[in-house]
Amino acid sequence: MKVTTRKAALGGLAMLGAAVLLAGCGTAPEESDNGTDGGEASDFIPCMVSDSGGFDDKSFNQSGFEGATAAADELGVELIAVQSDAETDYAPNLTNLVDQGCNVIVTVGFALSAATVESALANPDVEYVIIDDAADNDFDGEVDAPNIKPILFDTAQAAFLAGYAAAAYSTTGVVGTFGGMNFPTVSIFMDGFKQGVDYHNQEKGTNVQVLGWDGTDGLFTGGFEANDTARQVAQSLIDQNVDVLLPVGGPIYQSAAAAIREAGREIAMVGVDADFTETDPSVADLMLTSILKGIAVGTEEAVLSAGEGNFDTTPFIGTLENDGVGIAPFHEFESKVPAELQGELDALKEAIIAGDVEVTSYLSE
Repeated sequence: MKVTTRKAALGGLAMLGAAVLLAGCGTAPEESDNGTDGGEASDFIPCMVSDSGGFDDKSFNQSGFEGATAAADELGVELIAVQSDAETDYAPNLTNLVDQGCNVIVTVGFALSAATVESALANPDVEYVIIDDAADNDFDGEVDAPNIKPILFDTAQAAFLAGYAAAAYSTTGVVGTFGGMNFPTVSIFMDGFKQGVDYHNQEKGTNVQVLGWDGTDGLFTGGFEANDTARQVAQSLIDQNVDVLLPVGGPIYQSAAAAIREAGREIAMVGVDADFTETDPSVADLMLTSILKGIAVGTEEAVLSAGEGNFDTTPFIGTLENDGVGIAPFHEFESKVPAELQGELDALKEAIIAGDVEVTSYLSE
């Protein structure tokens, strides 16, 4: 089922769903007095479509939603946000938003790529922003749809730091990872994580194993839902003595956390996209660190540019150098990691930025 949610610009995520319109009904946005200083209200309409993880995924849908909401707030308009419950919702949700007169539509995630390109080609006067996918942009000037701005993140760089930290923390000498589906924007985390562990082994003479990803293929649940399949995959790694676990793919971390709590021993988790200690305090005691993307900032800037008439389809690529990616503090694990680790990570970050340490990914090749 799909729903269209109109979101008041000044509200928080808790207000999501405060005004719900049935999807596909073609209901137009309500008139609003959101103009500033008594002036006329802006007729700019920013809109957003989630993937099947939903806007409360504590991850990249939520971060993108917060960024788009902040932009709407600054522009003095309202964001129309449509949640997708299944892949079959993507195209109808986009059509629904075009019919409502949206000027810019933000789509969240690589799963929406095909639907976004199709909609953009059919509606060249609408501006599109896609998070976490190139939308068939091959970076040499050739694009399938010239009205799409990709927001991408070379998360392998930040995951490299997290992998190094995981290897330094591990006492069993075994760490693990698994993903929702083997897409580049998922496996890029796993690539960097493995490279970071391998680098620690090289520099420190350790022999920490990485289970769940061999650089080409690995463990995947087949989707991004927090379900029994994700829990079983996490359990299969726990049974092989991992003491750090990186689940990649929105809500599947919740299933990993449940498996960890039943394990009867200390197992740390690494989050993705957002700082899980802050976005989901219920798992704060499990979090070694999180691999961060500047999704909210990138989305806010793209929507603001569209609202101000300065829309630019040049892809944004977040890196360590531009602070588009990074890792979260150790929070509750600060006393559990080696005292010298933070200094080593700071130096490693600078070495990656300088090109002295190479981190490879599909975005760097």
